[in-house]
Amino acid sequence: MDQRALRVLEFDRIRQRLARSASFSVGEQLALALQPTDDARLAREWQAETREAVRLLNEKNAVELGGVHDLRPFVDQAVRGSALVPLELLDVRSTLQAARNVQRVLIRQSEGCPHLADIAERIAVPREFVEEIGLCIDDRGEVLETASEALGHIRRELREAHSRLLDRMQRIVASPDYGAFLQEPIVTQRQGRYVIPLRVEFKGRIPGLVQDLSGSGATLFIEPLAVVELNNRWREAQLAEEAEIRRILARLTAMLAEHAEAVRATVGALGDLDLILAKARYADELHATEPVLHGLGPLDPQDAWEARAGDAGPAAEPRRSAKPPGARLPSAEPRAGQAHPGTVLDLRQARHPLLDPLTVVPVDIHLDDSYYMLLITGPNTGGKTVALKTAGLLVLMAQSGLQIPAADGSAITVFEDVLADIGDEQSIEQSLSTFSSHMTHIIGILQQATPMSLVLLDELGAGTDPEEGAALAQALLNMLLERRITTLATTHYSELKLFAHNTPFVQNASVEFDLETLSPTYRLTIGLPGRSNALAIARRLGLPEAVVQQAEGLVSSQTVETETMLAEIKRAREAAWAAESGAQAAQREAEAMGAALRQRLAETEEKRREVINEARAQAAAELEALREDVARVRERAAGIPTREIRHETWLAEAEAVLARRAAETRPVPPPEASLPLLVDGPVQAGDRVWVPALQASGEVVSATERDVEVRVGSFRTKLPAHRVELRERGGREAVQVAATAPRPPSPGMELDLRGLSVDETLIELDRYLDTAYLAGLPFVRIIHGKGTGALRQAVREAMRDHPLVTSFRSGEAEEGGNGVTVANLAPR
Repeated sequence: MDQRALRVLEFDRIRQRLARSASFSVGEQLALALQPTDDARLAREWQAETREAVRLLNEKNAVELGGVHDLRPFVDQAVRGSALVPLELLDVRSTLQAARNVQRVLIRQSEGCPHLADIAERIAVPREFVEEIGLCIDDRGEVLETASEALGHIRRELREAHSRLLDRMQRIVASPDYGAFLQEPIVTQRQGRYVIPLRVEFKGRIPGLVQDLSGSGATLFIEPLAVVELNNRWREAQLAEEAEIRRILARLTAMLAEHAEAVRATVGALGDLDLILAKARYADELHATEPVLHGLGPLDPQDAWEARAGDAGPAAEPRRSAKPPGARLPSAEPRAGQAHPGTVLDLRQARHPLLDPLTVVPVDIHLDDSYYMLLITGPNTGGKTVALKTAGLLVLMAQSGLQIPAADGSAITVFEDVLADIGDEQSIEQSLSTFSSHMTHIIGILQQATPMSLVLLDELGAGTDPEEGAALAQALLNMLLERRITTLATTHYSELKLFAHNTPFVQNASVEFDLETLSPTYRLTIGLPGRSNALAIARRLGLPEAVVQQAEGLVSSQTVETETMLAEIKRAREAAWAAESGAQAAQREAEAMGAALRQRLAETEEKRREVINEARAQAAAELEALREDVARVRERAAGIPTREIRHETWLAEAEAVLARRAAETRPVPPPEASLPLLVDGPVQAGDRVWVPALQASGEVVSATERDVEVRVGSFRTKLPAHRVELRERGGREAVQVAATAPRPPSPGMELDLRGLSVDETLIELDRYLDTAYLAGLPFVRIIHGKGTGALRQAVREAMRDHPLVTSFRSGEAEEGGNGVTVANLAPR
């Protein structure tokens, strides 16, 4: 990966922020050295690792690596034969114990986190060595007597020698014969030996060895001759203890050297896990999502384009066939031999990760089947460069295994290289102007770029004569097109707007500017070139009208007509988008209302059935009593002569009446479902299913043996496979099914918290989630608005710890974006 592009896109700052989320030095070093990969398989594997770590974090099962140390320097020291000190051995022990705990946790989670479990399998903890350290050294770093028999024997001798020595010294200082000669009646230590303080004027009165002199010169610290031998024995015991401790530490160090490779492998595995967990924490900090990664191998570009869907892997969603707003087919036929390189870039509600998340404006940046070159125009400080950097930086993050600050469903090709010329890098040392510097970098980019590269060019052709700069920029873009290189570029030149409009595989885009506030909106619009707005801004700033009118007269009529047309197109598009958003909102409301009404109807029918059945049960009891009476009458009539046949006839008629009445009192069966017919067989993508919890039908987006993802209207929900009923699949024979039992009353699919305080929000949210869970709703939409983000943060913090919430995400653009949180609820 091009290192200059990493520098100009500020990928180093991403690595620094990632490193701050690491738990120990090895993970921090790996984060600072992180490099994007150009291998699609490896990039997907990294993303899978991050996904598993995010899952552990959300499920409150995050693996902690606190107290872990980089043991590699200790291992190197042990291999060289240099003994470790007790505190270093304690660090080895605590790290290996933590590694063993991490391994146990991840092996237990292997079904849901197979990639992390594979890394945990690399951990190899020498159990006997860890236990031996615990037997030899206590938690304060002191070598225990139990470390060896010799040490125990030496310490017993040491205590005995020390006790005898102190007893003899105490008798000396307490003796009345010596009391007058002492500065104080105390025993102290000098040079590691016990001494008494003798006043200097009484030197020689107590025979002994002078070990020290006080700072004032008034006191001699002497070791009485009577205790010299005892002091020697005590010192000898101390030296023996130190020698035995050194031997024990050398033995433990040698054990570490024996297990050097296992310990290095364990530290390496812990470092890899720490990096992955840091990615998960950073994703949580950014409110990031996992991108869909598309591979692009060394194929013919057209073949790669056609094979892309099959190369996307199991995590990839089907690519949207409908063109996004503003996309268009090229106005001219592609040149002979020209083809789309097959690259994918679909960033939805993307945010620059280094900007303040409370103020940054999300942008949609996408390429589709009709273009792979995007030309962004617009005023200065309007956000062109930020959009360019956002695209490049998110691509680098995705290819580094990092989740990206963008909406769900964002898709990115794993590029072979990202090449960028962004910013003013004028070189004083080489005496290069801004233009020369840009040209030097662009020449280098042209030498490196391939159809599997992403090229980012800021202010293309700037820094020289406008006419020549525009011509040169167009020629460079033509060369990139001929070589099928995916390109995002910004420019001020109007000539390039027309070039983008008339050239196949090129699309215009623009950043918007608010003429009322004279400030940029930072929104990116794809499909329209940017307007200069220079005269309008000058008029708003107060430039004399006569000057503005004269300038307008000097502008060509074609330019004026073009600007007017662009303004009209922009207004028409905004009106269409507003109408579409309103229609989508109305559709969502109608779908939610329909689901609620269906549920209420089912509840009403159930209550009706209960009332009728209760009345019929009472009637059945009364009929049973009558039947018993008839049976008794039949028994009494059994002895009546046969000529009295009328009694038998009468009884038969009575039993027929009772049978008819009994049939009328049978319980009302559940109503036959007025639903589509059930189809046999497993659920597959594309099938139509009935979702009893929502009382609605939907289309299966994806399916596994355990779970299915269903699109119901504009909503998506993930459910266990047994909670949906297959209704429609071509060529299958259908059978009738009964309606599902009704749920408790539904609180509705949405909760609007706007206008509430944080305390009120948390109370209302908790009450609503309980009710929605009891009603069996699979997911709910929490409307908190955008604002300062405080309410959104409070809602998501509460959901992160809520036992009924399995996961949550930001709303799609049509659902309300960051102003809405969609929460998936635990199944009942």
